[in-house]
Amino acid sequence: MPASADTASKSDLYTDVRRRIDALLGDDADWVAAMATTACELHHAFDLYDWTGFYRVVGERQLMVGPYQGTHGCLHIDFDRGVCGAAARTKETQLVPDVEEFPDHIACSSSTRSEIVVPVLTPDDRLIAVLDVDSDALAAFDDTDQTHLKALCTDLGRRFAHGGTA
Repeated sequence: MPASADTASKSDLYTDVRRRIDALLGDDADWVAAMATTACELHHAFDLYDWTGFYRVVGERQLMVGPYQGTHGCLHIDFDRGVCGAAARTKETQLVPDVEEFPDHIACSSSTRSEIVVPVLTPDDRLIAVLDVDSDALAAFDDTDQTHLKALCTDLGRRFAHGGTA
C-alpha cells in the first residue's frame, strides 16, 4: 500500500510494519541488526520512501552513515549541517516538506524533495542515532509518519540504550 493512502490506512500499515520489526528483532537483536532490519522493513513498506536509514552518533557532534536502503548516503554529517544535523542538535524530529526551503540542506541525493528525520534517544536523553527517511516527492511525510516513526525510535532508544543486545 503506498504512503499516499488515507491516514487510517497509513496508520494501519505502520502498525503492521512495527509488528514485523518487533517480531524480527525479538529479545536478542544487536543494535546494528536492529537498524538494518528497521531500515529494510520501512523502506519496502512505503512507496514514497526513496532512502531510509540511520546515521549513528560517532563523536561529540558527528554522525556517520549506518545501515540503510536506497542509493548512497552521505558518509559523515556534522550536527551543525542539514536536516540530520538539526535533528541531532535539537533532539527533535525534523519534518521537511520541501528540502529546498531548509537552510543548509545537504543534498546527498539531488532527487530528494522532502525528508523526515527522527532522533533515537535513550531514556536518559542521550542521542545514539537519527532515523532519516527521504522522498523524491514533495511533502511526502505528515503527522502520521511523524507519530509512528517517533514511537518506533523511542522504543529503539529504550531497547538499545546500552548498545549491543536488547
